[in-house]
Amino acid sequence: MCGVFGAFSLDGKKVLEDVYLGLYALQHRGQEAAGVAWTNATGGISSRKGNGLVHLALDQADL
Repeated sequence: MCGVFGAFSLDGKKVLEDVYLGLYALQHRGQEAAGVAWTNATGGISSRKGNGLVHLALDQADL
């Protein structure tokens, strides 16, 4: 199983913390790995992923 969480900001507010918390809330749906991808102001795409629960797979400070 898996869980998907998304967020979009119309006013430029950073939503990565909201996404991290949303993934944390959904981690019971898939505990093998977690990942997140986002775009920056110039349209470039960045991502982070890892194995395990959200707090182990993603370092919130890196987002």
